[in-house]
Amino acid sequence: MASTPADRHDTDADGTSVGRRSFLRWVSGVGAAISGVLVGIPVVRSFVSPVLIKPVATGWIKVADDTALLDVGAPVRVDFVKEQSDAWIESIAQNSVWLYSDDGEKFKAYNPRCTHLGCAYFYDKDTKTFGCPCHRGQFDVKTGAVLGGPPPRPLDELPVEVRDGVVFVQYKEFRLGIPERREA
Repeated sequence: MASTPADRHDTDADGTSVGRRSFLRWVSGVGAAISGVLVGIPVVRSFVSPVLIKPVATGWIKVADDTALLDVGAPVRVDFVKEQSDAWIESIAQNSVWLYSDDGEKFKAYNPRCTHLGCAYFYDKDTKTFGCPCHRGQFDVKTGAVLGGPPPRPLDELPVEVRDGVVFVQYKEFRLGIPERREA
């Protein structure tokens, strides 16, 4: 009986018979296993990684290294960098706060956006008030109260902590143009 090419068997070095079909099955199985591992690792990591990420518990940001360098009785605009993380997207944003202190020990921090439309306001040294250039809103430096213009509420005050001469602020954004103070 003549053998067909499909029935032929090759032999290994140890004398065992290996058929072409069984060899291709073995190569296909190994390839499928490797492909499964290569695809499976990122899939498993995407489900497990949120559990492994260290959460930012406090949200406190260092805004001033030394309270002695800040002016007493006059507000100071302090810029800082805030790192934000949303799932796999990490971004860095430059923000600022206005710091004010009467005595150099207790501080008030204000969000730098006008409560009317979110414009950046400035400190007017002549009137000793904050002024919004867009719609002529005015705010008291000590309390953040509205002194004039269309802003619907006082400036948004932020929590402040002083630890070993370093000023930390819990930075937050608030909704604009409404009388109630609500986080954005």
